[in-house]
Amino acid sequence: MAMLPKPSANLTPNTLAFEMRPLVKPTGFREYDARWWFGHPGSTEPPELNLMGVQALGMGLGTLIHEFGVKPHVVTGHDFRSYSMAIKIALTQGLMAAGCTVHDIGLVMSPMAYFAQFALDIPVVAMVTASHNDNGWTGVKMGAERPVTFGPDEMARLRDIVLSGSYKSRKGGAYRFVENFAGTYVADLTQRPPFSRRIKAVVACGNGTAGAFAPRILESLGVEVVALDTELDYTFPHYNPNPEDMKMLHAMSVKVKESGADIALGFDGDGDRCGIVDDEGREIFADKIGVMLARDLSKLHPGAQFVVDVKSTGLFATDPVLIAQGARTDYFKTGHSYIKRRVKDLSALAGFEKSGHFFFNAPIGRGYDDGMVTAIAVLDMIHGRSLSRAA
Repeated sequence: MAMLPKPSANLTPNTLAFEMRPLVKPTGFREYDARWWFGHPGSTEPPELNLMGVQALGMGLGTLIHEFGVKPHVVTGHDFRSYSMAIKIALTQGLMAAGCTVHDIGLVMSPMAYFAQFALDIPVVAMVTASHNDNGWTGVKMGAERPVTFGPDEMARLRDIVLSGSYKSRKGGAYRFVENFAGTYVADLTQRPPFSRRIKAVVACGNGTAGAFAPRILESLGVEVVALDTELDYTFPHYNPNPEDMKMLHAMSVKVKESGADIALGFDGDGDRCGIVDDEGREIFADKIGVMLARDLSKLHPGAQFVVDVKSTGLFATDPVLIAQGARTDYFKTGHSYIKRRVKDLSALAGFEKSGHFFFNAPIGRGYDDGMVTAIAVLDMIHGRSLSRAA
């Protein structure tokens, strides 16, 4: 079976070579995911990846899956960007050429792809997303051991396979489109009772992918939603969908004061993070929200184990409420892949990262980072109280 050529690290667009060879810049392979500048119409910055390069990435990932010995079935989805579907199709072609069956769940947030690993009983995920980055960026979040995603060892091996061109073609590849998977995800989050007290919430999505899902989910749970930049627009006309970005947080604050909302919930571009602004329009940093959640959860689960990244507040270890409730906290290396794996290894109730990636194990979640699950947990925590007073 014919193979793709070995990737090049530097090709010029609008040339024969760019159409004939895979372009994959080595620096796109990061510690726990992959991200490249792909470009968009009108951009002048040279691309770091082309569609043949994405095919090579798919073949490399498929080859790695076979090395792992897991069932070669992969969930894939894409975020809302002008080129994300094309990236996903090229990735799918590479995976199929490597003998994998691809289960395509369409336009989704990253946690919906993680959820699909459980709901569809599929071991591997490859989610096409550039998260909160500018339009023109693309990337892939991958994992082959639910609920965790790749760490440095897996990413280094994938990089070596792809850049050396040592991917292997196999027969047996197939494609399946999973119709209305979004409905399955929404149903999973809304099968619980609605919130018992009135909550008015600004829901801010920065025109990213979460805008297609977050208002619908929260309204189904009885929340009065004040929509802020929930229309999908991959040019991100106001600011990037990043709840750590001061432009987004300022817009959330203004909307809270203007609408008299109880809280603002801000979601990043692929919906795996959630930022919080209180009823007075003040940002509550993610590590402080984590302490509040840990207090609340350790009342219900005495002696609970938590994991936080080393950038987070020392209050997790010294807070008298947590100490009185027997809560234990493990400080671990920063990075969503590291914290997610540590939560799994310690069977912790929850993990909190200062960047806003939160991980909840049963009975709240399934161990992966999901901005919607985080938002619901925060709304459960405030119980209709003023967040500014609770903080």
